[in-house]
Amino acid sequence: MSPSLRRLSVLTVLALTATTVALLPSSATAADPPPGTVTGTPAKRVGGVARTHGRMRIVVLSNRADLISGGDALVEVEVPRGVRPRRIRVRAGKRDVTKRFAVRRDGRYVGLVRGLRLGRTVLTARAPGHRARRVVVNHRIGGPVFSGPQTRHYRCQEGARTKRCHQPPTYELLYKSSNPLRPGLRPYNRKNPPRDVATTTTDQGVRVPFIVRQEKGFQNRDRYTILTLWQPGRKWKPWAPQKQWNRKLLVTHGGGCGASYGPADPPLGDYAGTFEDIPITEDSYVTALGRGFAVMSAALANTGHNCNAVLNAEAVMMAKERVVERYGELRYTIGTGCSGGAIAQQTTANAYPGIYQGLITTCSYPDVLTAGAQFADYHLMRKYFENPTRWGAGVVWLPHQVAAVEGHLTHLNAIVADEGLFKSALNPQDDCRGTVDTVAGDPATRYHPTRNPRGVRCSVLDLMINQLGPRPKATWTPAEKRAGRGFAGIPFSNTGVMYGLNALRAGLITPAHFLDLNAKIGGLDVDSQRTDRRTRGNRAAIRRAYRTGLINTMTNMSEVAIINHGGPDPGLAHDYAHAFWAHERLKRAQGHTRNRVMWFGAVPLVGDLNWAREALLKMDEWLEEVESDTKTIPLARKIVANKPFGVHDRCILPTGAAALCTLKLLDLVQTNLSTPRQEAGGPVTNDRVACQRRPVRRGDASFLGLGLTDGQWKRLTALFPGGVCDWSKPGVGQGAAKTWLTYAGKRGRPTYGGRKLPRPGAGAARGWMSVNFAEALRR
Repeated sequence: MSPSLRRLSVLTVLALTATTVALLPSSATAADPPPGTVTGTPAKRVGGVARTHGRMRIVVLSNRADLISGGDALVEVEVPRGVRPRRIRVRAGKRDVTKRFAVRRDGRYVGLVRGLRLGRTVLTARAPGHRARRVVVNHRIGGPVFSGPQTRHYRCQEGARTKRCHQPPTYELLYKSSNPLRPGLRPYNRKNPPRDVATTTTDQGVRVPFIVRQEKGFQNRDRYTILTLWQPGRKWKPWAPQKQWNRKLLVTHGGGCGASYGPADPPLGDYAGTFEDIPITEDSYVTALGRGFAVMSAALANTGHNCNAVLNAEAVMMAKERVVERYGELRYTIGTGCSGGAIAQQTTANAYPGIYQGLITTCSYPDVLTAGAQFADYHLMRKYFENPTRWGAGVVWLPHQVAAVEGHLTHLNAIVADEGLFKSALNPQDDCRGTVDTVAGDPATRYHPTRNPRGVRCSVLDLMINQLGPRPKATWTPAEKRAGRGFAGIPFSNTGVMYGLNALRAGLITPAHFLDLNAKIGGLDVDSQRTDRRTRGNRAAIRRAYRTGLINTMTNMSEVAIINHGGPDPGLAHDYAHAFWAHERLKRAQGHTRNRVMWFGAVPLVGDLNWAREALLKMDEWLEEVESDTKTIPLARKIVANKPFGVHDRCILPTGAAALCTLKLLDLVQTNLSTPRQEAGGPVTNDRVACQRRPVRRGDASFLGLGLTDGQWKRLTALFPGGVCDWSKPGVGQGAAKTWLTYAGKRGRPTYGGRKLPRPGAGAARGWMSVNFAEALRR
């Protein structure tokens, strides 16, 4: 997020707050299973053992069997009727691992298989008259799993044991104080226990001291953390967790968009990376811990540190596997986060369905690249609007005209988006948030087109090269030729875009304004430097951006519940319109938006300071209802049918202004505003990063009423020799995202644009969720 936004003070936010909504308690339900029970287990207990009616089967619980990492896997052998567990023999390859298995207290025959070698291992289970087999593919704890070859020049932390930054996990105890003036979590000293430890009652009715164990470790060359309520001195096994855990998981995310080449700390705060924590409110992760949730965060799932949707998903998947293998099976997983934290959740849920069951998004964007196309337009417009020497003879731009072309209230939004987001995210000569520059002469120093063309490019597009692919050799710049490789393809274009078209039709600007702007707007090269020529983009990269889910068309979101909350944007590049982008795309993809609710309030960006916590409680209530629904209907229908009565769209404004919630002025109050491409005739979904074109013909209905003279028509035709955008057609390469892609090729090479992973076997990753949610993993 922009430095200016990170410096946004608490006082500024509070001054703009006209009202807040009191935190509503979650409705009590009877859907929770007894502690230690995994809901939806497809077996019946006979003689103390959970038995199936069919044949023996091996089920990998902690992840898909082909995506295991770190050498461990939590595995269940489903025991048929008539088979005594003590007669079962389990092997991992040639190694007997039977001692790792036992009948656990829920009657299931489960074990944690350790020491899996890299690559393929065949698990077998045998008993008289029965045999089962399952192939497991193990990947390095340092990654990658499905994201493809890792970036070079990465610098590990001090104390790393391997080149992939692995280091044994560490553990510490924290506690919540009973003193409300001491918020958050504080270090807990077992030798000298503090006297102000609060108590909490979980949603299972278990009352315990508010003591938390925090695990910190490394996966995929970066940090993760896991927190749970903890009773010191008591054992915890994945098949016998401590009773206060409710088997639910909250995953926190950070905001911003950047590329880094070294480990970072995982974010936990509700608005981490967007603006500083607000001390008068308790972060929702603390609320979740008090109710019995486990809380997890991974640095690579923080877009401010790693703005790559595929790596975001991989990081969450690997850390979830760790949770299941060390803490136990899950009922469901909820994500939460602001700005980039909303992006990470929504792109992961769309491209890798099944990782999340519920999303809590705020300061919301649907993805990086469509917002990036908007901000690229701002960047180019600033170079024109803010330099009057570039304006043609007789052309003078007034502030309201600039705002009309940009689709916003003022030019401030363009400045903030450009300075705080676009320049750092797309500039290959950026310092990667301080992770590149080290010792002079080090090969890991930053890129320069002439002095160091092989250096580290800190553009987030180069972080996405496995997804986008490199630029074709025929288009290489001198820097690419010196580097001996193509840089990441540009996944957007502005050819054919008639900027300011709506303003011209409305009479807000003249034909002279319109033609001068479109003649001089220019484009960007591979180093994000302005060129007189429009940005053409790379067709293969554009097509792959849709295919990989980097552009989120919301086509695979029907099986997640979503609560979005936000407020007006005073000019900080987070107007509520971005939430409506997701709304419109979801409506187009599935014909409705009934699995998503939108809350709008008076507090800038977030709506209400209590809503992050309230949304957690309401989402928990919603998913409990879905979990308890035993009807044989699709999961997407269960999500809609079990939305609690109190979970619906809301608009809450100060007394005297509440009527705006039902008036047409609401769009203006909400800052549900527009974009440069929308003002050029583009769709409200704002997901066409490159348009198909049609010839400029004066007789076309779309050109009627523009008031152009013959000379101006001649100039317009010259400006767009390849034609202008035909917004009635899908964008170039536009299509639905393919789910569960891998970018790993043969011999460590990438598969650009990804290839589909095989469908997982029955019961895959069953430890991730209750059986009612498992349908999502079969996509």
